[in-house]
Amino acid sequence: MNNLNILFEDDDIIALNKPSGLLVHPSWIAPRGTPNLASMLKEYFNGGSPYTIHRLDRPTSGVILFGKNKEIAQKMNLLFAERKVEKTYLCMVRGYTPEADLIDYALKEELDKIADKHASKDKEAQEAVSEYRRLATVELDIPVGRYEKSRYSLVEVKPKTGRKHQIRRHMKHIFHPIIGDTNHGDNKHNKSFRENFDLQRLMLMASNIKFEHPVTQQMMDISAPVDQYTDQLFKKFAWDGLYLSEQTLI
Repeated sequence: MNNLNILFEDDDIIALNKPSGLLVHPSWIAPRGTPNLASMLKEYFNGGSPYTIHRLDRPTSGVILFGKNKEIAQKMNLLFAERKVEKTYLCMVRGYTPEADLIDYALKEELDKIADKHASKDKEAQEAVSEYRRLATVELDIPVGRYEKSRYSLVEVKPKTGRKHQIRRHMKHIFHPIIGDTNHGDNKHNKSFRENFDLQRLMLMASNIKFEHPVTQQMMDISAPVDQYTDQLFKKFAWDGLYLSEQTLI
């Protein structure tokens, strides 16, 4: 049995804590047989198929939901479409962000070179809104570029829409890219974290999800602790207590 970090499970829904680097579904960009959550769940369900409710990028970790049947997946997809699901993310970004703000910046659809090669490249930008607040900051005696010291923020983000790479693109838009983001980030700071802290992941975590269960009508509030590496890194910055870790669950 593959190891699944199950946060919640009932007859209809299963919530998992996805590690950074794990695919949600098989992908053409990965070699055949690369581990993915969908295949692991199929084994866990003894051959039954999991139903996709929403997705997380491969480098993003945290809470992800799957349905155990088609009906519940359709109901949950409707909740997402009607914006009745509240998602909260945790990220570490370059620089000191404002204390709080609302990013209302439309995004053009990001097309895959192969999977979307026949899609129209002239689509208008779609509404994209993210609300964030700064939880903490740190200044390190590590020079990056022309600066003798480097500054970073721990930020909580609540996306109000669900565009592809929305948080990563929005944080870049306000000049506070997420550390470890190789597509939308700052390569100098990414390199600094690899060299000084052995960073091997994107510092973006889906930390919490809230919604009304379509069957039981129970208000669901599911949180995922950060992984051990992130916990140890954040403790070095004196950020412990500002996020959920395995230790705080004990």
